[in-house]
Amino acid sequence: MFIQTEDTGNPQIVKFLPGRGITGSRNLHFADAEQAAEVSPLACRLFSVDGVGAVSLGAESISITKDDAADWAELRPSLLRAIMEHFTADEPVLTPDALDDDGEDEAGQEIADKIRELIDTRIQPAVAQNGGVIEFRGFEDGIALLDIQGPAVAMLSGIENMLRHYVPEITAVQSFEEYERLQKPEMNTPEALAIRELLATQINPSVAEHGGHIALIDVKPETVYIRLEGGCQGCGMADVTLKNGIETAIKQAVPAITAVLDVTDHAGGDNPYYSPGKGGASPL
Repeated sequence: MFIQTEDTGNPQIVKFLPGRGITGSRNLHFADAEQAAEVSPLACRLFSVDGVGAVSLGAESISITKDDAADWAELRPSLLRAIMEHFTADEPVLTPDALDDDGEDEAGQEIADKIRELIDTRIQPAVAQNGGVIEFRGFEDGIALLDIQGPAVAMLSGIENMLRHYVPEITAVQSFEEYERLQKPEMNTPEALAIRELLATQINPSVAEHGGHIALIDVKPETVYIRLEGGCQGCGMADVTLKNGIETAIKQAVPAITAVLDVTDHAGGDNPYYSPGKGGASPL
């Protein structure tokens, strides 16, 4: 059995690809071993590896979030061994009760198949022309979950519009990496939820007009960490956008926040909305 690994762009998360189906079209996220105990023997085995902070099981992949103190150089070999031992022993991924309660229904599978076909035949060919990659990861509670890489981030709004047009059961389209990140307890406090609402309803619709997206990375008691994506990454006006737009709006919505920090790798931006010698203005 050959297991591949992929970095996700988030240094805390690595994706493991065992080359076989895991959960069908579903995505299951476990924040701790207790949550996984009655659902997934595979997730329980992974939590037994010291340094694992969270486990997400997808259709054909396993995403591991490490603890802050853990080192991937030590953690990765232990996880590869645990995954191989689990599958070579023919142990189940999910418990019988979980399969009875949450097994894929025919309608859900049909929706997943429609999404996958649209991505493969219409969306990915267009995205590939700009050097981007889109991969379908699952359909969860009305949300189409995608792996989004490269310039494809800037096309997220258009991708969502197309998918919702052809598959009306979709209520939203979201990056799988962002979906996993937002499951963490610190991303569901009253303050974090208020910031998420602000980004979703006011800030991101505005920056989307310029091919950008603002991702919420973490929320501490007084500090918010964000990442500027798409046309915002590498943009020469990013600092102005942050200070005069995003930071001000977040502080007004949540007065307890005293700092908004940008963790973007601006040197890696592929198609910034504004750069030296290129006309443009701050999205906000």
